[in-house]
Amino acid sequence: MARLVRWTALTAAAALLTAGCSGGSSDEDKDDGGRSSAGPSAVAPSGVPKALASQTLDWARCKGTDDAPAPDGDWRCATLKAPLDWSDPDGETIDLALIRSRASGDDRIGSLLFNFGGPGGSGVSMMPSYADTVSSLHERYDLVSWDPRGVAASEGVRCRTDEAMEAAESVDSTPDTPAEEQAYLEDAADFGEGCEKSAGKLMAHVSTTDTARDMDLMRHVLGDAKMHYFGISYGTELGGVYAHLFPKHVGRVILDAVVDPSADTMGHAENQARGFQRALDDYLESTGQDPAQGSRKIADLLERLDAEPLPTSSPGRKLTQTLALTGIVLPLYSESGWPALTSALEAAEEGDGSELLALADGYNERDPSGRYGTTTHSQRVISCLDDKQRPTVEETKKLLPRFEKVSPVFGAFLGWDTAGWCHDWPVAGQHETPEVSAPGAAPVLVVGNTGDPATPYEGARRMADELGKDVGVVLTWKGEGHGAYGSGSDCVDSAVDAYLLKGTVPKDGKVCS
Repeated sequence: MARLVRWTALTAAAALLTAGCSGGSSDEDKDDGGRSSAGPSAVAPSGVPKALASQTLDWARCKGTDDAPAPDGDWRCATLKAPLDWSDPDGETIDLALIRSRASGDDRIGSLLFNFGGPGGSGVSMMPSYADTVSSLHERYDLVSWDPRGVAASEGVRCRTDEAMEAAESVDSTPDTPAEEQAYLEDAADFGEGCEKSAGKLMAHVSTTDTARDMDLMRHVLGDAKMHYFGISYGTELGGVYAHLFPKHVGRVILDAVVDPSADTMGHAENQARGFQRALDDYLESTGQDPAQGSRKIADLLERLDAEPLPTSSPGRKLTQTLALTGIVLPLYSESGWPALTSALEAAEEGDGSELLALADGYNERDPSGRYGTTTHSQRVISCLDDKQRPTVEETKKLLPRFEKVSPVFGAFLGWDTAGWCHDWPVAGQHETPEVSAPGAAPVLVVGNTGDPATPYEGARRMADELGKDVGVVLTWKGEGHGAYGSGSDCVDSAVDAYLLKGTVPKDGKVCS
């Protein structure tokens, strides 16, 4: 099961309907809607070779893939070359896939770059399906996103075959015996070995810092003096790292569904246990149940599944404890998913695991033919390079009671995840927590949702504090689900739009209820 930090989990199926980029095009395809880029900006990234800094993006019609047709409308794709190793910028390069739709109006501000989270999410796939949500911004901004290094069309990593992914679903993610512990750790080590074989030398160059440097090169080549950016979930951490590295290049930056930059590995796990339990409690209250009793009922179901998985309508597949937990997680990302959770839990209590399995497959990007997406693969490669902490089984076991107290449903899984996620990883991590301090940067709008399950609300204030005085500005929404913008609050949407379109910074601490 993937870590639970991914954003827009409910749109995983929608992402399959959008397209990737192709490196080649015919003369007929070299159509940019009659408008070309202004060329590189005058504010060049430092230390970048002239050949890379002066490159011109060859925007062409996006090509469909085996999984999805090309997007409709004026979406265009291009490839940006960046140094493979930013400590050796004159060395080997890597190709990064970009997608763009030009501003629809005449009063253009510039490019607005999006990262939708993960880490490991494909911006090329997600951007067209997100365009309706940000339609109010499209008139004055080019909507731009990309596949970060190691993701999808940007030399994406695939650590396992589909068959191996399905086989690994039988591994107990909350091991109860020495044999289950050994199987859990062996599976983790095997995944890392597969990633190393797939990524090769790229394995050591997919960090958040590497990607932040790619962003500044992207800003320059797109022709923007300032970075205008919309980061969601993990994209908020990426935005914070960018602001730290390039404070003078910060333009109008939105960080929504904020990752706590002060939390280490154990802290993130405990934060998520608290966030998902909080969302589950809100869901249970909405159905008229006592949260404590409802959580105990779900925990009892998971315990039964640990001993005896449920049959499903999917041939040869059963609903295990881990798959059931994954199926419960998915609909908590959005209040609109709560009815599906009710139906799936009722079916499971009656002995049918089919609905929870279908929800788990949605989260795991498994299609009906048994093919899996690669977000989890890229997510693990990036996060294990970022994070230098490698908690042992012994350290994890000592903390399990605390995790289970925080959440009787999610605590054990998230506790064990700290030991298994980067176990025996082939590459050393870089830091315990990311550096996001950005003295001298323009104001950054940090948007927190009090009901966010994956990135709990407390992270918004901590991000603002670490960005620094007069930089981090907090906007709070008392809502449900992962992320705030476009989730039904006119107050949030209006404040974000006014900031991005007019430069109007709301008062720090503004609350939308």
